Amino acid sequence: MQTYLVTGGAGFIGSHLCNSLIEEQHQVINIDNFSPFYDPKIKNNNVKSLINHKNYKLYDVDIRDKNELKKVFEHHHIDAVIHLAALAGVRPSIQNPVLYEEVNVGGTINILDCLKDYGISKLIFGSSSSVYGNCDFSHPFKEDQAIGPLISPYAITKKSAEDYCKLYHHLYHINVIVLRFFTVYGPGQRPDLAIHKFTKMISDDQPIPFYGDGTSIRNYSYVSDIVNGINLSIQYLNTDKDIFEIINLSGDRSVTLNEVLNYIEEGLRKKALVEHLPIQPGDVSGTNADISKARNLLGYLPKTSFEDGIKNFIQWFKINNK
Repeated sequence: MQTYLVTGGAGFIGSHLCNSLIEEQHQVINIDNFSPFYDPKIKNNNVKSLINHKNYKLYDVDIRDKNELKKVFEHHHIDAVIHLAALAGVRPSIQNPVLYEEVNVGGTINILDCLKDYGISKLIFGSSSSVYGNCDFSHPFKEDQAIGPLISPYAITKKSAEDYCKLYHHLYHINVIVLRFFTVYGPGQRPDLAIHKFTKMISDDQPIPFYGDGTSIRNYSYVSDIVNGINLSIQYLNTDKDIFEIINLSGDRSVTLNEVLNYIEEGLRKKALVEHLPIQPGDVSGTNADISKARNLLGYLPKTSFEDGIKNFIQWFKINNK
């Protein structure tokens, strides 16, 4: 049995990960500040099944509060940290870049300092495909390629946090795996993200905001595949190596926004009312992940097709949107 500290463990990806770790008989310490970025009731619902589990402990702590963080680290023997807590969203980051810097960079430095100060040598950091910037997506993105222009404060904060992880690996011999997630979706997805937003608005007969002509393209990643990738990364960190790796985690193919809308319409058996709008500042034209490193290093293979993933999400939505 290992003890894992998960930051942001009441969020979408984090709560799925906490459930997976508990199922594997590990101890889980969850740090989450239940930010009002979206309704905190959603996060409470994400973790309600774990609250009374003997191997689970939840702390309502903001990663910007180093003194409160230290109390958690002092109270537990922690084998590894999975740092998923962040202020998310490309478009909101343009409105409040200072806050994004405080949370995503300053908060990450606090976590890294706690690893250093309490002798913890294993970290998984949840990064983002946004760090590739607005680069040419006609070729799959490789982890060691030159990145394009970063066009949102969110992207800059994620790249800065990656750089701090590399610095602490160099200075303090903390083994780190940086996982660049590509548009994660599935049951429990945040309500501000496109798949969830489109599904709800179509169901409620509301016009959906459709930015651009629908040809923008994304790699979508089903949440259970991402959790599997995190678990495989944990196993890799448990080997006796000097580790700093940046690894893409994604689904098996890219999908256009038009395709996303079509799959949701088919799943709901209902046509969307579409409000066509200009492309938004901060939105990249496309993402295209090369996951060969994840496959070769971790044995990662996405198992859920986009078609099946959308069906699963819509099934979950119909049950929970009452």
